[in-house]
Formats: sequence, structure tokens, C-alpha cells
Amino acid sequence: MMDFVATHLSWFLSLHIMAFTAWMAGTFYLPRLYVYHTQTIPGTAESERFKIMERKLLRQIMTPAMIVTVLAGGMMASVPGLVDWNSGWWWTKLICVLGLMGFHGACSKWRRLFFDDKNIHSEKYYRVANEIPTVLMVIIVVMIVVRP
Repeated sequence: MMDFVATHLSWFLSLHIMAFTAWMAGTFYLPRLYVYHTQTIPGTAESERFKIMERKLLRQIMTPAMIVTVLAGGMMASVPGLVDWNSGWWWTKLICVLGLMGFHGACSKWRRLFFDDKNIHSEKYYRVANEIPTVLMVIIVVMIVVRP
């Protein structure tokens, strides 16, 4: 399997970048939907519309994109010699990816609260939360491209 991945590394890298881009797009947009959802009255048609949008974004785009990102990245990282396991950049990137996965889990929890009409957070909370994936993405990209 390692030989296959090494031989087709450009394809795996392309898949990884496309999936990461889709995951990040959803991760940027979903908290913004939550900001707008806080401005609705639970049970209204508008609130129900947000529930559908949030569910579809999370389940049909974000989660599959996250899975493909992690699988393609993991397969590339398993190629001998591709990653220097003693480098700090690699571990920093990995910690940030795990943080991004945790944020994904938080988004899922928040979606469930909205779905049950039990949201406990303010508009401002989601506005601040919306900045977290940006910070993580910047660190991830710098670590993989610059490798400081």
C-alpha cells in the first residue's frame, strides 16, 4: 500500500487539498449560520430553514470532507521519509488538525442544540467562535508550507 501511495503521491496531495478546502469552507460558514440562527425565533419557518441548512452543511459537506482530509493526509504521512517525525512543525500541525477536529465536534454539538431549540449561546459567542478555524488554518498552512 505504501508503494501505491508513494507512486501516486500527487493524486493523494490533490485529494487532500480539495477535501481540506471543502472542510474549511464549511467550517467558516457553519458558525456564521449559527450567528444568523440566534436572530430567529425557535419554531418559526426561518428557524426551521436554518436547521435544514446547518444539518446538510455538516453532514453532507463538512464531515465527509473532514474524513477524506484525514485519510488522505494519514496515507501520505505513512510514506517512509515523507515526514520528519522529529520536526516541531509536524507536531504543531497535527495538534492544530486535532483542534480543528475538536471544533468540528463542537459545531456538531451546537447544531444539535439548535435542532432541539435549546441553543444556550449568544450571537457574540458564535461570532468569536467563527474566528477559531481561521487561526487554526493559518497555523496548519504555515507549518506544512514553511515548515519552521
